[in-house]
Amino acid sequence: MDIRRRPPKPPVNNPNRFSNDDDQRRTTTIPPKASDALPLPLYLTNAVFFTLFFSVAYYLLHRWRDKIRYNTPLHVVTVTELGALIALVASFIYLLGFFGIDFVQSFISRADTNDTDANDFEDHRLVTCPPRGGRRLDLERDPPPPPIVCVAKSPIPDPALPEEDEEIVKSVIHGAIPSYSLESRLGDCKRAATIRREALQRITGRSIEGLPLDGFDYESILGQCCEMPVGYVQIPVGIAGPLLLDGYEYSVPMATTEGCLVASTNRGCKAMYVSGGATSTVVKDGMTRAPVVRFASARRASELKFFLEDPENFDTLAVVFNRSIRFARLQSVKCTLAGKNAYVRFSCSTGDAMGMNMVSKGVQNVLEFLTDDFPDMDVIGISGNFCSDKKPAAVNWIEGRGKSVVCEAVIKGEIVNKVLKTSVAALVELNMLKNLTGSAVAGSLGGFNAHASNIVSAVFIATGQDPAQNVESSQCITMMEAINDGKDIHVSVTMPSIEVGTVGGGTQLASQSACLNLLGVKGASTESPGMNSRRLATIVAGAVLAGELSLMSAIAAGQLVKSHMKYNRSSRDISGATTTT
Repeated sequence: MDIRRRPPKPPVNNPNRFSNDDDQRRTTTIPPKASDALPLPLYLTNAVFFTLFFSVAYYLLHRWRDKIRYNTPLHVVTVTELGALIALVASFIYLLGFFGIDFVQSFISRADTNDTDANDFEDHRLVTCPPRGGRRLDLERDPPPPPIVCVAKSPIPDPALPEEDEEIVKSVIHGAIPSYSLESRLGDCKRAATIRREALQRITGRSIEGLPLDGFDYESILGQCCEMPVGYVQIPVGIAGPLLLDGYEYSVPMATTEGCLVASTNRGCKAMYVSGGATSTVVKDGMTRAPVVRFASARRASELKFFLEDPENFDTLAVVFNRSIRFARLQSVKCTLAGKNAYVRFSCSTGDAMGMNMVSKGVQNVLEFLTDDFPDMDVIGISGNFCSDKKPAAVNWIEGRGKSVVCEAVIKGEIVNKVLKTSVAALVELNMLKNLTGSAVAGSLGGFNAHASNIVSAVFIATGQDPAQNVESSQCITMMEAINDGKDIHVSVTMPSIEVGTVGGGTQLASQSACLNLLGVKGASTESPGMNSRRLATIVAGAVLAGELSLMSAIAAGQLVKSHMKYNRSSRDISGATTTT
């Protein structure tokens, strides 16, 4: 409990519901402690009883040894020995109680909380921060002491909360109702979020007023996007473009709080647009899942590998894999061994969904099928990290995961000079020394680029993708080559594992769905399964190409720091902004 003395202030009207009313003495109840009943401070009392316990124990052991030596009956005790025995028992009881003082305090605090709910918010005549002696001062009899402001753990209840909800909040705080069960108990997701939010503020003593609550459809996230919500975070969405890609123009939504990012990507889009645009190709499309299984011997594990990779068995495995999934189609099975453990990497198409749940369901079908021929197979986990999901991995860099895309553009030399403010030769040299050589020196895995993850993350958040899959989706190699006798530049990005979907997960939320609709890839494709998700992957790659081109030009021209100082530093005076705890 933080107690600070402040000079007296006249009462002020404060609309913040965590401030006390004007009629109150600016005080808040502090629960009494068990140690308040002690005549000395707790640390001194502990020292006294520890010293007493060991001193009398030593004295009694010494007397016991003398009685045995001189054949004195042990039950014959002197007054001094009797006092020592009483002191030993008393100090033992105190020390036993000391180690259980937190347990006792929890009951005292709970009882005091109930008293506070009934009395302290109504009777403001008492100064509820007790002095050291523990007596509360009555302002009608005693002279007022210097004002003491107590920063309490629990804020004042929200007066706007209905009485029924107030009772539920108290039940959540006391643990009678689990917070996670509010939606199922109340049948109203918005109301559940409101109650959970209020309980959280009272438990922590911290305000989250800046976190919005209203204006969001909490029903839409129930059971699929987020558990135990208390609000939502606002992230600004900027538009870069038009991005001229494969003959179509796209306005690319980017959700970010990094200044310069949208402006820089927009400049790259402009340079590509006036040069004729970019082209892209999806060279591979397949989501992966790799369970880990164990056998009694490495020989037995190798037999599973031979069985799974035998082309004659693939059709059977494909039928089993696809039987309960509408859009999934098994593409390949690869197995690698680590001793007697086998890691089996399944790859399949997943339509317009990102497909993790889809492929996991197919893998489960195959594992159940394999138990007939391999009854000694012990399935350790549905994922053995050979997939590899949300982690930088060479297997994704080499084999690909999700959509493998290559995107390219030819930028005319005059555009490099006028729009990008640099030269073809400078870009080519910088790309070789920074993105290729520099990344190799750093031992980078799939990081042969300037800032692909910046663009990938921004587009992912705006369109409802899984932000954590930015890890492998941002694996990218940027290539720049002077062509046409050094007059123009050929720029490309190769991204082997862009993991996106246009159905499921966060794509069905209103804001994210609107961004997908802006790109023309909302929902499942009516023309061909998977077309919308593949198009979204190419848009991501095209935006990355624009971002790479612009940032590399800024670095080559020595404009990076100047641009960030201009666009990434706020000059707005926020000194008067209200800060809440």
